[in-house]
Amino acid sequence: MPDLQTHTRTCNLCEAMCGIEITHDQGHIVSIKGDKRDPLSKGFMCPKAVALQDIHDDPDRLHYPMLKTPQGWEQISWENALNEVASRIRNVQAKHGKNAVGIYIGNPTIHNLGSMLTLKPFLSALGTQNRFSATSVDQLAPMLVALKMFGNQTLFTVPDIDRTQMMVCLGANPMASNGSLMTAPGFKNRVKALQERGGKLVVIDPRRTETAEIADQHHFIRPGTDALLLMAMLHTLFRQDLVNTANLSSHMQGVNIVKNMVAGFTPQRVAKATGIKTKEIRQLTVDFANADSACLYGRMGISTQAFGTTTNWLITVFNALTGNLDNPGGVMFTRPAVDLPGLANLLGQGGSFNSRRSRVHKYPEFGGEFPAATLADEMLTPGKGQIRAMVTCAGNPVLSLPNGKKVEKALGNLDFMVSIDFYLNETTQHADIILPPTGPLEHGHYDLALNMVTVRNTAKYSPALYKPMPDSRHDWQIFNELTRRLQPLSPLKWAGGELQYRLIKSLGSEGMLDLLLRLGPYGTSPDQLSELQKALVKLIYKRFPESGLSQLLDVSPYSRHTHRQQHNLSLKKLQQHPHGIDLGPLQPALPERLATQGKSINLVPKLFMQEINRLQQQLDQKTKLSPDAFILIGRRHLRSNNSWMHNSQRLVKGKNRCTALLHFSDGERLGIRDGDPVIVSSSVGEIELPAQLTDDIMPSVISIPHGWGHHRSGSQLSIAQQNAGVSINDITDDRSIDAVTGVAAFSGQLVTLSTTRIEKNVVRINDKRIAATSIP
Repeated sequence: MPDLQTHTRTCNLCEAMCGIEITHDQGHIVSIKGDKRDPLSKGFMCPKAVALQDIHDDPDRLHYPMLKTPQGWEQISWENALNEVASRIRNVQAKHGKNAVGIYIGNPTIHNLGSMLTLKPFLSALGTQNRFSATSVDQLAPMLVALKMFGNQTLFTVPDIDRTQMMVCLGANPMASNGSLMTAPGFKNRVKALQERGGKLVVIDPRRTETAEIADQHHFIRPGTDALLLMAMLHTLFRQDLVNTANLSSHMQGVNIVKNMVAGFTPQRVAKATGIKTKEIRQLTVDFANADSACLYGRMGISTQAFGTTTNWLITVFNALTGNLDNPGGVMFTRPAVDLPGLANLLGQGGSFNSRRSRVHKYPEFGGEFPAATLADEMLTPGKGQIRAMVTCAGNPVLSLPNGKKVEKALGNLDFMVSIDFYLNETTQHADIILPPTGPLEHGHYDLALNMVTVRNTAKYSPALYKPMPDSRHDWQIFNELTRRLQPLSPLKWAGGELQYRLIKSLGSEGMLDLLLRLGPYGTSPDQLSELQKALVKLIYKRFPESGLSQLLDVSPYSRHTHRQQHNLSLKKLQQHPHGIDLGPLQPALPERLATQGKSINLVPKLFMQEINRLQQQLDQKTKLSPDAFILIGRRHLRSNNSWMHNSQRLVKGKNRCTALLHFSDGERLGIRDGDPVIVSSSVGEIELPAQLTDDIMPSVISIPHGWGHHRSGSQLSIAQQNAGVSINDITDDRSIDAVTGVAAFSGQLVTLSTTRIEKNVVRINDKRIAATSIP
């Protein structure tokens, strides 16, 4: 009989943080199912979780350092690999300067405890200003809004979906993502509970998404006009005297400025531009303002467009002016067990913007990084500061950045490249050395980043299921070793970097986590304080509410917000509660949580006001699309998150999902039938893929999913290559950006659609090649 055992953990393949139970027989996985005792996911598990087994068993996965040679890839030792990487980086920087080395950090990094804890020392040792990450691919806009309005770039507003009476999703599809910057596993069950208590869900999207299918209302909206809609909704608030700032009136500045700036954006004028009727705009606003509680939530569709920053800002303003900011059932702030926003405030590191500009396009930095849309040009453009060497970590910019073919060309021209990744993919194939870390099931896990955006405060630690393979390395070990080798040598053995290296090596990721938990707001029980010490804590809060001492207490076990909850958290306690610990619902946190001057919300940052003129121009603009012109939007599927998910047979099996969604009327107008191959072209390239006709999308809008395009030679992803698809980013223009941030405007770009393509002396008609000379 098999010796069945159960391993409990949090799935870390996406933002949902689903609790799962892995049944195994001495390590051989028998089943993966949802953990009903997880306080956040309550038994829900999305299909991606099964890929944890596929990733662990994947024969394409790399386990040891690989060196590119004229004869091909060869395995080398860790010592040689780490020494070679450090030597090559130092040589490039010695010859061309510190900024001649760039780094790109991919999305999976935030799902990795070890990387989160050791990445910053590595960046410091690398010493370059040419830093890029997935932040500027999808979430920079809401982070900049948090910085400018609340004083901290990680102080996200999170929809309190479990207590709200009305939720509006604008350009978001949480049925596919289970929340993005809103960790809400089992979103469908949460919506069902919302509807059962008499509430409703409204979706506004150019496509009738999976979320729209379960919503009470769905409104089609023309891509890129979301900011105009919000301006009209704000106009309605003031016109119908629905503004409610009672809960934050003494901590909010700029209400009258908002009233003046929306004066010209009436629902009547905006209706034609957005495609949403005047009465629907007004009714939506009235319903939201009159609800007992409501939350307006937007995500990828609004963050990756030309008005991405503006739209995120207006969403926050709308929530604030309807009394739904920092109120139960509205949008609220988390208080995680490791309080990263609080620690940032304490250290005076709430974020930065525009402290310097990129070399080629003069885009502003954010949080120490430049927008990834300029990465390729920073590598290709000669001159002082040109990037000549790259470090990539858990990222695939060839498929995830705009104008992927230009990115591909740029990576191929580098003097040196190293990738910290366990796959040889479309990006890492350009590396000279690949350093593969352990897999998700081979190291412990705690969600440092995602606990900042959960719809309920929880804490959970997952130990490793498998022992790492002999002579393998965790991410934190790779970063720590590279950091040590890149730091300047000190004559004192225990000075600076050496001491840091030894400390991290000794503690490991689990030891560092334990310290953070013990010192966090749910750590050592305040009951252990004497009466005199308790009185002192109260006195500090009362007499010095905005001092550094108060900030220190706020991120400690003696926080005014959590002192009644005797959790006494530590790593050991989390290990004793493998299903996780419920830390309670989100609680009002303002103004204490703010890091702005005077602890007030700045409703109208000057930076964002500059966009009102551009919005006015968009409203006044009267353009008519040509018959073959379409507005491009992306698409996400529940089984597909990042490009590396496509190497799991269980996640890619079934009918082809890399299709171009078109409205039936467009198909009829252009003579396109369902399944016909179509060519989608832009100023930077073209792709060919099957058409999928539907009435779930607006006419003259085309939707193509991201993350595909595995046809490129050189990668070793056998299953993905059999289901290659095409990359949407081979037709996204890297020059199309959000003017405020320089972030790529993936959504809303214009493309042309055809079934005919001329290549040399051949005409292609409905996928049949005909010699051009034979056509009269």
